[in-house]
Amino acid sequence: MLCERCQQRPATIHLTEVINNHKSKIALCEVCAREIQAQGFGLLPPLSLPYFLAGLLGHGFNAESLEQSDGPEIKCESCGLSESQFVKRGLLGCGNCYRSFAEKLEPLLRRIQGKVEHVGKMPADSLKSDAWLKNEIEVMRKKLKRAIEAEEYEEAAGIRDDIRRMEKQLEQGVSGNVN
Repeated sequence: MLCERCQQRPATIHLTEVINNHKSKIALCEVCAREIQAQGFGLLPPLSLPYFLAGLLGHGFNAESLEQSDGPEIKCESCGLSESQFVKRGLLGCGNCYRSFAEKLEPLLRRIQGKVEHVGKMPADSLKSDAWLKNEIEVMRKKLKRAIEAEEYEEAAGIRDDIRRMEKQLEQGVSGNVN
C-alpha cells in the first residue's frame, strides 16, 4: 500500500482519528507522518513514542516529572540505560533491559497488548524447530485432556497417536512435517 499523501513511498504508519464519533483513517509513509507530526496534526502535546510511553508509565509530559522516581533510578546492568532515558527515548538499549525494567514493562505491555508473552504468528522456518514441536505437543496434551474429560475416547486416541508421533520426531531430531 502506498502513502495516501505522497503516493510515492510505502505506507508504514496507519493513523485513525475519531472526532464526534466520526472515524477517519489515513495510511502514511514515515516521511509524511513526520511532516504531519511537525505541523501538529491537532495533537497537544505532540504524539510521539516517548510521550506515549511516559503517559502509560504514569509520568507527565514534562522533563521534571520524567526525572522524578519513586526510589533509586533503575539502570540496565548490561548497557547502562536508565529508566528516565528509556522513557525519554521510548527505546530499550539491549535484550537485558527487558529483565532490568521488568517491573515497569510488565504492566505497560499488559495494558498495550493484554499479555506479556508473545503468542502470535511464527516465521515459516521456525515451524520445524524443536521449540515449535514442544509447544505443539503441549497444545495437543491439553486437547487430549479435554477430549478425555468429555469422554470422546476415539478422538482422544487419535490425539494420543499424534502426540506420540511428534515426540518420536522430537527424539529423532525434527525433520519433515507434523501431519
